[in-house]
Amino acid sequence: MNNARTGTAGTQLPMPTDVSFIAIHRAAPPKPAFGASCNGCGVCCAARPCPVSHLLLGHRTGACPALQWDEAERRYRCGMAVAPASFLRWLPPGWNAFCGRRFARWIAAGQGCDSDIETL
Repeated sequence: MNNARTGTAGTQLPMPTDVSFIAIHRAAPPKPAFGASCNGCGVCCAARPCPVSHLLLGHRTGACPALQWDEAERRYRCGMAVAPASFLRWLPPGWNAFCGRRFARWIAAGQGCDSDIETL
């Protein structure tokens, strides 16, 4: 595989080695600035699992399996905050709402963008 790209006047430029690609729904809102209000862009969760996913779902790398696209609202949602029993089969149904609120608080869902990932 060629690890170079063509620059001006046909010169070869090295490809950056610290670049990753994540799949995001084309209708997702653009990532807000660090510290700005969360808008459900999904970048943080698509790039790496949060502590809740790591601890309870055993997910260590890549996109969080609980990241869900909400077509009606045209944004991403945390499945562990919205419907944790869908991912934790052992969770009693009556605990769904309580645990969802707790998980949302643990990850500060909807608070402010804590992702320093740069997007193109």
